[in-house]
This record gives sequence, structure tokens and C-alpha cells, in this order.
Amino acid sequence: MSTGVGLRGVVAAAFSPEGALAPAWPGFEPREGQRLMAQAVADMVETGGTILAEAGTGTGKTLAYLIPTILSGQRVLISTGTKNLQEQIYFKDLPAIASALGIRFTATLMKGRSNYLCLHRLQNLADATEAPALFDRGGRDGAERAVFLPVISEWAATTTTGDRAELRDLPEDLPLWGQISADAETCLGAECPRYDECFVTQMRQRAAESDVVIVNHHLLCADAAVRHGSFGEVIPNCPTLVVDEAHQLEDVATNYFGITFSNYRVEELVRDGDRLLSGTHAARRRNEDGQWTLRQIEDVARALARVTEHSRRFFDEIGVARSLNGTTSEARIRYTAESLSEPLESGLALAGALEGVEASLALAQQAALTPDPELSAQSETLARRAGELHKDLRVLLRGDDPDLVYALETRGRGVFLRASPVDVSRLVREAVFDRFRTVVLTSATLAVDGSFDYVKGRLGIRASDELRVPSEFDYSRQALIYLPRRMPAPKSPAFADAVARETIEILRRSRGRAFVLFTSYAMLRGVQPVIEEALEFPVLVQGQAPRSALVERFRTTPNAVLLATSSFWQGVDVVGEALSCVVIDKLPFAVPSDPITSARIEAINARGGDAFGDYQVPLAILALQQGLGRLLRHRQDRGVLAVLDPRIRTTGYGRRFLAAFPPAPVTQDLDAVARFFG
Repeated sequence: MSTGVGLRGVVAAAFSPEGALAPAWPGFEPREGQRLMAQAVADMVETGGTILAEAGTGTGKTLAYLIPTILSGQRVLISTGTKNLQEQIYFKDLPAIASALGIRFTATLMKGRSNYLCLHRLQNLADATEAPALFDRGGRDGAERAVFLPVISEWAATTTTGDRAELRDLPEDLPLWGQISADAETCLGAECPRYDECFVTQMRQRAAESDVVIVNHHLLCADAAVRHGSFGEVIPNCPTLVVDEAHQLEDVATNYFGITFSNYRVEELVRDGDRLLSGTHAARRRNEDGQWTLRQIEDVARALARVTEHSRRFFDEIGVARSLNGTTSEARIRYTAESLSEPLESGLALAGALEGVEASLALAQQAALTPDPELSAQSETLARRAGELHKDLRVLLRGDDPDLVYALETRGRGVFLRASPVDVSRLVREAVFDRFRTVVLTSATLAVDGSFDYVKGRLGIRASDELRVPSEFDYSRQALIYLPRRMPAPKSPAFADAVARETIEILRRSRGRAFVLFTSYAMLRGVQPVIEEALEFPVLVQGQAPRSALVERFRTTPNAVLLATSSFWQGVDVVGEALSCVVIDKLPFAVPSDPITSARIEAINARGGDAFGDYQVPLAILALQQGLGRLLRHRQDRGVLAVLDPRIRTTGYGRRFLAAFPPAPVTQDLDAVARFFG
């Protein structure tokens, strides 16, 4: 779509005061930082290569990369850190760009497969609900099905996308959805009788024909991991990749380039196997061709029963070992092969039982004289899943790969064994970045100590252009930073009381209208009752409702206070007076005992580096900047940033945190906070 003047010239014209954006874009005003970033992106798209662009809040970085990449005429893949930003780009920004610039292009929004309904699994579940499974081993989801299955079935008949986001009233953690979503493990692929009408199939077809494809980091890394394993891909090939909210990419990649084995995966395998047997048995009684013999059905049933037996024993023994180590029901601990010595025998027995399911399914399929295509596809998929579980468990039980960190995680009734890469830099570079001619990485927080070296090292970036665009906000007028004069050390028993006392005094002056962000649930729970008793303002607490519902309630409740932890430190936007204060209890250092953090600290120190200065402090600085970034989202916003951790003033590394603050006045005087709001 570029002209003879070159892409840079076309982009510069679009962003000029006399350009196409000014009259057509509501509230558009020329921003020097936005123009500089847009031209830098245009140059990189034309020449190829990698650019890191830190664009402070208020720059308008989304337009700064969307317009040059769209005007280039090349297909572009946009990856965001959150679904909210995905939807903003697709539903708001792209239609506005098309209208303002008078151009036509196509776009597709792609989410991870688990966001989409599987029509085949829904039908199977509905059939099983009407005719209970002959091999049903019990379950607690009967009431859930009775309530939600009719709602989902009615929606399935009318939806054109199959995206569960359309079901606004569906609980975010609804277990039933896991039984009917289009996840990769259960997918029958082209053998599925609903393949052509499948929502994932249609999404992929639209993406393959689109000029702009919008994904999130989870799908980007999941697709890269699939390609890395030579199993195919979901995202179409594009010459240009834009990674927005790029500071989140390392954490997401760590999850997707690892291995996870859980009691949930085993339970889902057995449940799907029971349903397959029930359907096969019923079809056999109807004398349909291609069904298994009764003996083969019984053999598979016995194999599944052995998996259930050994799985229960293995996870029970892990629970005993966990309690002996003093861990709680919500914990993540690092383990070695030696520390799993007690459950090892039952773990190996479970691996053998899973291998037995794979073998019995293969034998059953061979016994069918004229195999039914759908039955064959279902049994092959189930056998593949059993084989993958068997292999994953053996890798996790060995626990001997020096490039992986092994962790045992418990969450509710879920038990997870994980193996994650200690260093994802090479994997991200080879599996993600090297596939593209042009890579643009951007965020409001990428640089530490004025340098991009930290993020380049973590993401395996060897050569790149770099651009830092300051925020358009006038922090000297819009913000005030409050650092209390006297606070006990964070490890002091008196710290929680001091946090509660300071927070109450700040919130009285701000008249609520605040996020109070904690680095741990323990601190939040300790402070919560004191704040609720002392303040007359509405207090919302993370966990009371889904995150999106809590944020909406905060926006619409006058003088509300929200107490929250890590998931609210980024990706949450509240514009206007509703959010006028952000209080942070401690510098957000990653917990050193966390398995991945501890493994990375050890690896850096083993290489002769300084893990604290080169890894822990930079990581915490970026997290703090994200937390502080919740406050000002618009040029008219005003507010106070309060950090209650005394180490920011009393330690040498505290100066690095202070240097990362926005250029706002700093005070230790609560009266100054009152005057700011007055």
C-alpha cells in the first residue's frame, strides 16, 4: 500500500497535523514520540531486522505500529500480552484505521484453542448426558451440566465464532468448559465429522487469507512449540511480527516450552476413554459395522481402570510427601529425582498403565474387520494422548536434564509436575523470532537503567535497533510520588501493621479511588480486615469475582478501593478519577524460593554473573514500573503513586528503582498528598 515516496513518507504524512488521521480520528493530536516510533517501525519493515521500542504510557504505541505495518501491504502478525488488548485492536483500532485512512484490509482475531467450542465434543457430552456412560466412574459435574449445558447448546446453534467470550455469564473457571472446548489433545483433526464447520478450522482459514492476524503471547508460544516439535502449526506465515507488551514474553515462553503432567490430564483421558467405550458398546449392540469385539472393549476398560488405580496411588503419595515438607495446598516447590524417591515406584507403575492404554487401544482397533472412520480417529487420538502422558511422566520422574527445572505445584485439588527451561532465550530466538523477516518488540517497560541489555539477553536478541520514546504525560503536574518517612523493614513483624496504617492514611486523603497492590496474598489477607474496618469506602478484594468483573465494579463504584496481587499489576486500564491512587506494599522481587527463579539465580551465579544485580533487580524494576503504570492512562488523569518499602531509600540498589520512576515530584509528607488531592 506504500507509494513512490516510500513507506516512511506515507507514514509521516498520515501522522502529520494535516494528515488523514487528524480529521477522522476522535481526539487525535500530533505526538512527536508516536511519529518517531511509527517512522522507525516503517524503516524496519522495509529493511528487515529487529527493533526494540519502549514507548511510555500515553504515546499511542498501538497506532504507531499498526499504521506502518498495514500501509506496508505485507501480512503482519500482532501478538499481545492480554486478550483485552487483542480485542481493542480488532474491534476498535483496526476499523477506525480503515475508516480514517480510507483503505481496505482484512483481519482475524485468533485465540488459543481452549477459548473455542468443539461441536463434536459438545454433541458427545449431550449424548452421554441423555444416556449415562456404561463405564462411568462417578463425577461431581451433574448439577453443572444441568445448569450450563442447555445454555451452551442454545448458544452453539447461533454463534458464528464459537468464542466463549460471547457467553458473558459463564464462570471463568467452569470445569464443564474443559470437557467441550477445542483443545489440541482431544482434537480428531480432519477425521472429525464436524471438521468443516469447526470454529477452529474456520478461524485458521480466515487467518490464512487475512492481512492482519492478531494473537496473544500464549498462542504465539503454543504455535511455536508445536512447530518446534514438528507437529504442524496454527498461525499462518507472516513476514512481520509485532510483539506488544513484550516484557511478558519470557514468562509465557517458559510455560509453553516445558512439560506438564497433572491429575487433571489423567482424569480427562480416563473420562474420554469411558465415553468412547460407552459409544462403542452401544453401537455394537445396534450391530453397526466396524465396532470392537466385547473382549477388546473389556480390555480397554481394564487398562483405563489400572490407570485410575495407579494415578490415585501416585498422587496420594505425592500429597503425603508434600505434607511432610510442610507445604500448603497452594504451593510450588522444586524437586529432584531423589526427592520423588518415595512416589517413584507408583509413578513408574502409572507410566506403565498409560502405556497399556495405548497398546490396548491399538489392539482393539486392529480387531475391527471394517474400521469405522470416526471410531478410528477417536481411538487414535486417545492412544496418542496416553502415549504423550506416558512419555511426559517418565521425563518428569527422571528429573535429570540440567537445562530444565523441575517443580511440583498444587492448586486446589490439582497436582502438577512441571519441567520448565531454565533459559528460554535460544528457544524464543529460534522458534519465534527467526521465522520472521521483521520483528518489532514494544512495551511501556523494556529498558532497565536506560539500557535494553536485560531484555535482549532474556529473549535471545543478538542485533537490533533501539528506540526509547518518553511518555507524553506531564508528570510534574499530573502525579506525585509518596515515600513514607519511617517504615520498618519488610521482614520485620511490624511491617504489616505499618502497611495497613500508612495505606489507611493515604486512602483517607485520596478518598478511596485506589488500587492497593501487594506482592503476596499473605500480606493482602493480613491488611484487608484492618482496612475494611477503618475505612468507610467500598473495599473490593481479588478473588471475590473474576478479574474483569472486579475491574468493572471498581470503575462503576464511587470511591472504591481494590486490594489485589500480581495479576492486577499489568494489563488493567482504568481511565479517569475512579483510579487516582496506586499503593504498592513492597518492591516486587520474585520469590527466591520459586523453582524457576531459584534455578535461574543458580545458573547466572554459576556463570560468574551477579544474579541479584543482573536478574533479580531488573526483573523487579520492570514489575514495579508496570504497577505504577496503572495510575495514569490519559492526559487528563492525575494521581499519587505510593511505595511503602523503605529499601527504596535505604539501600544502594534502591537508587536503581528511584531512577526508574516517572519524572514526578517526590514527597515524604502526607500533607503534600492531601494538598495534591485538595
